[in-house]
Amino acid sequence: MPADLPWVSPLKGYENAEPLPTTINPDGKSLYNPPGPKSTAYEEFPEPIDPSNNAFDFHIYYQPNSAAETQYARELHERIRREFPELRIYKFWDKPVGPHPVPMFEVNVFTVHQTGTFFSWLVANRGPCSVLIHPNTGDSYRDHTELATWMGRPHPLLAERLPRGPRWSSARAGV
Repeated sequence: MPADLPWVSPLKGYENAEPLPTTINPDGKSLYNPPGPKSTAYEEFPEPIDPSNNAFDFHIYYQPNSAAETQYARELHERIRREFPELRIYKFWDKPVGPHPVPMFEVNVFTVHQTGTFFSWLVANRGPCSVLIHPNTGDSYRDHTELATWMGRPHPLLAERLPRGPRWSSARAGV
């Protein structure tokens, strides 16, 4: 790997590890992985994710010009509040707010298990809504852009409204 890449190698810490086998599993497609210790990511968020306030934000978008999609989003908001009372669930916005180009509501998760559970639940239940999922690392711009992922159709954010750099005020609800 060229040394001038701006990213740390994902193999950092494994430089002297034994080569992995190339044995194919009985399914004829997947590779055999020898038993080993489980990743610490099952129990704690990797750096640079900062779970001190909340680890991930889920921004659930809907199209306000579609009465059916707006109704679905309102019902989804209520269902999430009923089924996941341990999560932080913000108000249902009826207009764009912050860098978000369409109305949305936000849900915050705090643990690795909540993140995985809520992610998989949304895959099955988000309906017509798109979802922006981003970690919180202290760099809001990077969190909402480079580190973000989407379920459904992505919406271009008004990224110029996001603060850049480490640590910014988390008092900005709805961002």
